[in-house]
Amino acid sequence: MIGLTSITGLGELGIIQIMERSFGVNDRTVVGFGDDVSAVRLPSGRIAVLKTDMFVGSTDLPPGMTMRQAASKAVVANVSDLAAKGVSPTAGLVALGLPRSLTRRDVQEIANGLSAAAKSYDFPLIGGDTNESNDLTISIALFAVADKKSLILRKGAKVDDVVAVTGEFGSTSAGLKSVLNFGIPRRQMPKSLYDALYHPRAQLELGLRLAASRVVTSSIDSSDGLAWSLHQLSESSKLGILIDDIPISKAARDFAKQHRLQSKDLALYGGEEYELVLTIPPEKFSRAYRAAKGNLTRIGLVTNKFRGVRMKVNGAIVPVKKKGWEHFRS
Repeated sequence: MIGLTSITGLGELGIIQIMERSFGVNDRTVVGFGDDVSAVRLPSGRIAVLKTDMFVGSTDLPPGMTMRQAASKAVVANVSDLAAKGVSPTAGLVALGLPRSLTRRDVQEIANGLSAAAKSYDFPLIGGDTNESNDLTISIALFAVADKKSLILRKGAKVDDVVAVTGEFGSTSAGLKSVLNFGIPRRQMPKSLYDALYHPRAQLELGLRLAASRVVTSSIDSSDGLAWSLHQLSESSKLGILIDDIPISKAARDFAKQHRLQSKDLALYGGEEYELVLTIPPEKFSRAYRAAKGNLTRIGLVTNKFRGVRMKVNGAIVPVKKKGWEHFRS
């Protein structure tokens, strides 16, 4: 029976669809479900941009991560989505679900991590809520104000747009596999893998620079995996994406070679790298490249010849699986 379908069958997207149908759309809504942020019109004519994301210990805490690192990562996950929209956070709230097993030192480390991360992105945490829970939960809500025309959405890509990314991929996935699959102590990991897994950073400055260039047609962050993010851009614009190649970190390539893995799989399906994935008109790519101070790599193009995501591999064009992190299924 449909009514008895398990949430593992629904997946995260199915649950969101149920909520979206129930909530409906208000006439003040500018951006609702289906993008990285939400937005509503303000009386001033500008828009309030809102973002919330939750860090849960059982699904988001890799082995060896400290409470301070967990709190920082919770902030990063939220800021990264704002970065993809070209918006800087104005203020934030934090709601904590804390197990009784935590110590005073743990709580202080969480507070330190939250404070340091918020300061590094230049916004204050101004309040929130605390409750007892069976699992560590750190829920952040961010608020920003922007002009509607400056907000970069997932939809908007045009045929022949360049697909580009900031940074390199694969390090976070390699770092996670190091501790989960191969039992490598975190202190013995290469520094680049350690930093990618335990000290991620959101590309806020780059996102703001690229938004200011006014040439980006669509954007998303790569926190759920590069392949998943590309599929989201494809579906939002109802066009296909053809990938030539992707920048894979040297550490990820070395790790893949050592453990007989495919480095492209680490880069495509790993997730939690918090880079930006964008589309840009080809004649304006040089302007975006300058705005990003060179931190931008062309990886493919937008096409109307097919839907979905495909990649050139050894002269052939092969589908890229729509695979990444989805709660209740991954």
